[in-house]
Amino acid sequence: MDSAFKALADPTRREILKLLRTGPRTSGEIAQRFETAWPTISRHLGVLRDAGLILSERQGQQIVYELNTTVFNDVVEQLLDWIRPTPSSRSGRKHA
Repeated sequence: MDSAFKALADPTRREILKLLRTGPRTSGEIAQRFETAWPTISRHLGVLRDAGLILSERQGQQIVYELNTTVFNDVVEQLLDWIRPTPSSRSGRKHA
């Protein structure tokens, strides 16, 4: 889970994820959307893949990336757990 939050901290990686919402894309299609050098985009894709946020599949000489929605569900559940009231917080005590 920590690697997913770390991956989400970078704005370029969030833009890559936003791009992949519309469907799978090749690494070349992703790289074309950014002014950053290809090796930098490749590293971002590696971080996202290592965090489990995207899946990759080789198709011939191309690599196709897509969102891994299962991990996003886990991240959202973790966030919701942080904001859900706990039994002790319902006891009427005010937090400073």
